[in-house]
This record gives sequence, C-alpha cells and structure tokens, in this order.
Amino acid sequence: MATLTAVPAAIPPRRAITVHRFLVLLAAFASASLIVSIAIYGGAYYRAPLEDRALSPLHSQLRSSGTIGLKLGMLGVGLFAIIFLYPLRKRAKWLAGAGGTRYWLDFHVVAGITAPLVITFHSAFHTQGVAGLAYWIMIAVALSGFIGRYVYAQIPRTLHSVTLSVGEMEAQMSTLTEGLAHQDLISPADLESLLRVPSAQEIKKMGLVRMLAIMLRADLSRPFLIGRMRRHALRRAHMIPTLGGLVASRNESVESIIASVRRQSRLMLRMAFLHRTERVFHLWHVIHRPFSLSFVALILIHIGVVLLLGYY
Repeated sequence: MATLTAVPAAIPPRRAITVHRFLVLLAAFASASLIVSIAIYGGAYYRAPLEDRALSPLHSQLRSSGTIGLKLGMLGVGLFAIIFLYPLRKRAKWLAGAGGTRYWLDFHVVAGITAPLVITFHSAFHTQGVAGLAYWIMIAVALSGFIGRYVYAQIPRTLHSVTLSVGEMEAQMSTLTEGLAHQDLISPADLESLLRVPSAQEIKKMGLVRMLAIMLRADLSRPFLIGRMRRHALRRAHMIPTLGGLVASRNESVESIIASVRRQSRLMLRMAFLHRTERVFHLWHVIHRPFSLSFVALILIHIGVVLLLGYY
C-alpha cells in the first residue's frame, strides 16, 4: 500500500512554479533549435553514403572528430552529466534544499531526450565498435526512460513528489464524486465512458505490456472523450471556437465540471492500477540502473580511447 512518507514544509509559491516552467520550456526550445539547426546544416552530409562523406566539404566539420562533431560529443557528455544530477539529488542530503525532485526530473527528461539526439549527430550515424555498443545501450536507456517516466506519472503524488496514501486518494475521489452527483450538464453516458476502469480481477490477470497499453490508451483517448462531452454539453454555436470540443470554452459551469471529471478519470485509473504500477516502477529501477551504469562505463572507455589515440 502506498503511504505518505513525508510532510512537506511549504507549498512552493506560484511565482517559483511559473519561473520553473519557463526555464524548462526555454531549455526544451534551445534543445529543439539546436537539433533542427544541425539537421538542416548537415542534412546532405548525413544522408550521403559513408564512403562518399570524405569528399564532402562538411566532412572536416561534421565527422565525429571534426570541429563541430567533437563539440557535439562534448555537449553530449555535458548533457549526460545533467542527467545524472537527478539521481544524485534524490540521494544526496546536502542537495535537499536545492528544489523539489519533481523540478529536477523535468530537466532530467529534457536532457534525456536531447542527449541521444546530440550523440547521434556526433557519431554522424556511424555506430560500430565500442562506441557503437555504447550508442545502442544509450538508445535502450533512453527508451526505458520514457517508460519509467510514464509509469512514475501514474503514481499519485503531492506537489512535493510525496506519494499519496490510499486514504487520501479515496478522500479526493469522494469529494469529486459528490461534486459530480449534483450536476445535470453532463449526461451519465458521457461520464460512464470516461470513468470506466477495469476491475481488480481483470487487472490482476493482465500482462505487463497489456496493462501499459490499456493505461496509455486511456490517457490518449481522454482528451477526445472530454471533447465529445464538451460538444454534448454546449450549443452548436460553440463548436468552432472550441475546435469541436477539444479546446476549453468560456462556459465556466461546463469547464468546472469537465475539470472535475478529468481529475476523477485520472485518479480512478491510477487507483485501479496503483499496486501494479508500483511493482512495475520498482522492476523498472532494477533494470534501468545496470543499463545506465554499463553505458557510463562504455562512454568512459570511448573517451579514454579517443584521448589515448589522439582522435581529436
């Protein structure tokens, strides 16, 4: 059973949250701009066959040991250092006052997406030898990171990343259910389609892949089910401004109910799968860590060989 393991000292001020979101978006924009710029600048070179690249005027810049390629490798190492700051933050007591772990996790995710792309361009899409082995382990770690981040998001938490107890989740559910019981804007059929979750017995029999697929399908279909709910609750005149119900309307009554339904839908799904997701998240940690450490070892070997043989 999930328990509340700590009591937060204070809720972060709204301004701090706003600044954090801005910095994360800025980091994501800078990363995307860099990747797109490299792809455009070196597109012809990267598409050329390996045996023809030496004849390209961009070869001296974009090969792994070129002026740009080498800097991309250095940037990749820097990004991996940022990635490993997150597990350090979780374990180092002296970093406890340096912001909540969920804020560090956001930058961990941005760096985790950017680093493999940067390293891909650093390698010039040539993946052989020890460096190639490290590259494919990196891809495996990155893909498992997406899975881990999704499973992590399915475990209800407070603003401070403290796991909610089942009692607290049930209290939230009771409040949401009571609020929806007295409304007449949303039809029972629309509510049922959003609030339907598998039974405990069905979940118990599910395999890991099927469980994740059902959770992902529910999360992906939720915006469209809410859009249908919004269309049914509003008049036809609102169809265009709300893009067929996919965008929030100016009807505060409808949007207030929809917000409650959305929260209840997410909470019901997470409560239903809670014990399974906690077990999966633990298993993910067991698998993810060795891959990450083996990748670090191979990267250090790669850097050592480059320095020893003077490939720079």
